[in-house]
Amino acid sequence: MCDLLVLGGLGVDVRVRVPALPLPVVDSVTVEPIELRIGNTGAGVALAAHALGLRVTVVDTLGTDPAGDVVRAALSRTGVHAVLAETPAGTRRSVNLVDPAGRRMSLYDPRPADGTAPFPVAQVATLVEQATHVHLSIMNWVRDLLPALDDMLGEGVGSSTDLHDWDGQHPYHRPFAEIAELVLVSGVTLGDRSTAVGAALAPRPVLVTWGADGADLHLGGAVTRIPAATPPGPVVDTNGAGDAFAAGIIAARSRGATWAEAAGYAARVAAAACTHDGMEYPPGLLPRP
Repeated sequence: MCDLLVLGGLGVDVRVRVPALPLPVVDSVTVEPIELRIGNTGAGVALAAHALGLRVTVVDTLGTDPAGDVVRAALSRTGVHAVLAETPAGTRRSVNLVDPAGRRMSLYDPRPADGTAPFPVAQVATLVEQATHVHLSIMNWVRDLLPALDDMLGEGVGSSTDLHDWDGQHPYHRPFAEIAELVLVSGVTLGDRSTAVGAALAPRPVLVTWGADGADLHLGGAVTRIPAATPPGPVVDTNGAGDAFAAGIIAARSRGATWAEAAGYAARVAAAACTHDGMEYPPGLLPRP
């Protein structure tokens, strides 16, 4: 049994600290040492949830490449249980440009799938049956499984998805939004459409996140403002803050919090995550519910 099953979203992040965003148009810029470590959204949710005390299993594909070795080593260090399949396309990766204020611009390489299903439906079904909550990363192979997952979720199994920079219209994201119990989405691209999207996805709760400006909880026709929390230290890197926010909600809900209480707690988790460089959080950094 596990408290949280994360489907998809493993990869590596190449973190580059830059003097400013946007970068100047010059031939070269000298930067601090460039780091390669575990990253991407599924890893962010899984590692933050693990740091919050949840029993976590993550399922995804990795390449037989040095990037995949980085991910495997990090999961082994943290003790997060992983169910992995090899993909010839290689391990997903992102280049994250981080300015002195901790703001990030991410260049994402999704590694196109080879067209074969990495996990049999029966295997995923068994994992879902053993989980209390399932988080759906917006990967192609997870999207292909959504019709089968629809019959598995909702009967004592909570579910969530993060649509990231969805514009409220692109058809790729909609199946994830329609199957999950909880939908998270960034307001950066959504903008003024957030209210309409929240209403369209009712009665499920929708959390529209606005980074340092907090979040809006759309629930039951009402919108509740969730203020951002004050970081407990200097902001080092905002990469992974949204994933930590999602993990905080899942952890708080597993302990009986209301949606508003869970979102308020998640804001504190995300703020604490911003004070750490990377997604392998040291004990005690992220506040427990």
